Amino acid sequence: MCGRFTLRSVDRIRIALANRVQLDQVVPRYNIAPTQPVVTLTQPDQAEELVWGLIPYWSKEPAPIINARAETLEDRASFRESFERRRCLILADGFYEWRRVGKAKQPFFFQRKDEDAFAFAGIWDKWRKDGVTIRSCAIVTTNANELLLPVHDRMPVMLPESAYEMWLDSKVSTGELKKLLEPYPSEEMKSHPVSSKVNSADNEGEELIERVDAEVGTTPSLF
Repeated sequence: MCGRFTLRSVDRIRIALANRVQLDQVVPRYNIAPTQPVVTLTQPDQAEELVWGLIPYWSKEPAPIINARAETLEDRASFRESFERRRCLILADGFYEWRRVGKAKQPFFFQRKDEDAFAFAGIWDKWRKDGVTIRSCAIVTTNANELLLPVHDRMPVMLPESAYEMWLDSKVSTGELKKLLEPYPSEEMKSHPVSSKVNSADNEGEELIERVDAEVGTTPSLF
């Protein structure tokens, strides 16, 4: 799964999309949490903020879903139509996962080895009721790679740059798109334990991604 992530820079995203997308200067974020606005691309040249937590358009009441399992995108009513028609790139440059040790959990920060920005595979929808409109999204998840597995058995789908436009192309079949929903290569990522301060969505700042000694008995050298 993915429950928190970071976004500090989007320069690499601009380059990957041949500078066609207009992205305002990003305010660095180190603890993006569900229900907050996230920077997304719904078209290769169209950026917008969506609320993190998918609300299907047919829902009677807002009940946000932050993650969508790749294996159920075509089966669950909450995801099916969005997967077919409303896909997005959710911009990030790192994310957190928690390793359970007894009753405690140790947070770890995961990122690309080059520390550059990337895009999660996302789906989105537009919910309306009583004059209120919410445009929202969910991060697609898949099985964990070898780096993630000691911490969690799921991870967000980090799309390769070559797949950005394909993911957004309405003409591409879902069968072809499902081939993209694979774990990101572990050899192209790195990780380290971080402070439990990240557990609170009220906390922000660069210190949240700094390496710390494992707080609940995990071994940093594993990563």
